[in-house]
Amino acid sequence: MKRILVLVPFLFLFHTGFSSQGHDSLLLKLNNILDKKKDYDAGKSARIEKLQRDLNNAVNPNLNFKYSVYLQLYEEYKSFNYDEAFHYAQKLQQTGDALKDPVKIAYSRIKFGFILLSSGMFKETFDTLKTVNVKFLNDESRKEYYFLTARTYYDLADFDKDNYYTPIYNVRAGKYIDSATALCKPNSFEYIYYKGLMFLKTGNIPQAIINLKTLIKSYKLTDHQFAVTASTLSDIYIRGKEPDSAIDLLILAAMADIRSSTKEAAAMTNLAQLLHKNGDVKNAYVYIKQALEDAIYYGARQRKIQVSAILPVIAGERINYVEEQRRVLFFYASSLTVLAIIVVVFAVIIYKQLRKLRLADKVILEANHNLQESIIQLNEANKIKEEYIGYYFNLISEYINKLERFKRSVDNKLTTKRYDDIGIIVNNINLTKEREELFINFDKAFLKIFPNFVTGYNALFGEENHVKLLPNQLLNTDLRIFALIRLGISDTEKIAHILEYSVNTIYNYKARIKSKSLISNDEFEAAIMAIKAI
Repeated sequence: MKRILVLVPFLFLFHTGFSSQGHDSLLLKLNNILDKKKDYDAGKSARIEKLQRDLNNAVNPNLNFKYSVYLQLYEEYKSFNYDEAFHYAQKLQQTGDALKDPVKIAYSRIKFGFILLSSGMFKETFDTLKTVNVKFLNDESRKEYYFLTARTYYDLADFDKDNYYTPIYNVRAGKYIDSATALCKPNSFEYIYYKGLMFLKTGNIPQAIINLKTLIKSYKLTDHQFAVTASTLSDIYIRGKEPDSAIDLLILAAMADIRSSTKEAAAMTNLAQLLHKNGDVKNAYVYIKQALEDAIYYGARQRKIQVSAILPVIAGERINYVEEQRRVLFFYASSLTVLAIIVVVFAVIIYKQLRKLRLADKVILEANHNLQESIIQLNEANKIKEEYIGYYFNLISEYINKLERFKRSVDNKLTTKRYDDIGIIVNNINLTKEREELFINFDKAFLKIFPNFVTGYNALFGEENHVKLLPNQLLNTDLRIFALIRLGISDTEKIAHILEYSVNTIYNYKARIKSKSLISNDEFEAAIMAIKAI
């Protein structure tokens, strides 16, 4: 917290953002904190393990004790791991029901609604909040309920971005903000922040900035409060075409998220996008990879899809940057080679009478060797580019095979000696469903880049052989094979691995499809590669 308070005054010098030097200084601090990320996460894990030991070691724990520990575990997990937070939110509801305590039942449903909203499940969030009996809540819990409902409407408005519905949702959110702030102390963080958020949504930008700046400059905020406030203010600067100020705030917000082990956060993703737009591909690539790692760890599908859609764009720019550097190196290597040849020629002329041809031959052989090495490096660079794009989709494909959650569940069952439950856990693993979901995510990401792919593909066939997709179907197997080829993955074995078919099956698919096209088999894949991206 002291580090935040030291950095904050510089953000508002002359009411502008940092210079590029300021970015460099803050980015260096962010990179240093990233190096310590595992230490911060270890502290979070230690607190969680202690709570779980307290629960497991308790002798004849009553339901009130369990409810209290479940609530603490939920609070630790809610921005750290979606599945665990969801689990303990359910435990809170079950325990509240068992206690027949209407206060605990209502409060546990608020917590459940929060975690549903974190995963982007708007309908389920509203359904859950409708079941909360507000009359049983005290002022603090009622305030939390109103704020959560307001945030749900605001998030839904941002998600829809519809000229008709978005204003309606913002108005509804504002009413709940009014109800919540009426229960707040006028100078509290919640009062000032949510009032600022309401000003932002109603178009009163100057007042929104005043509220948010007041919190950052004058309040001693927790890391999480600072990250939320800074991210909100950065969004205003982004809309106001002040990217430098937005970048500074997002760097500080990202640092605060790391210190608080918050995995469900957008600061790192937004920072990567802004740096990418500013031409800082190197840092943008590091941060978008970090954002993807956090999204996968947290486990909410909406966040993984958002980050995964951005990663290929930045990764592609990163590869192009590396390629440009290699081309420059090749130019210098070629220039040096030519210069070496000229030197050799002059050496041959000068020393011809001395019959020192061996020296000239040695120089020529060395120059040729250097040239061959440069060519090998360029070929390797092209191979890396092809392999990396394939690796990205392999990464998405293989994440379902990771056993981390499985191991944690088995360890838990072994610890509690619930051996019969292990078989249930194994039987509940539905790899087919996970792979289908992966394909859906791949289809969405691909069609964002190549929205006219299906039309372009069908143009290669007669009308009777056009692909006719089912309702809500984005791509089928035929289309996915050539979608991967369009992305540069031409190795049939890799395509077979990604789509979980045999190599022979993929060959048969390709042969069957090409035989129906209006162009020759040899030209078919070139025509696929000619389909343009947006």
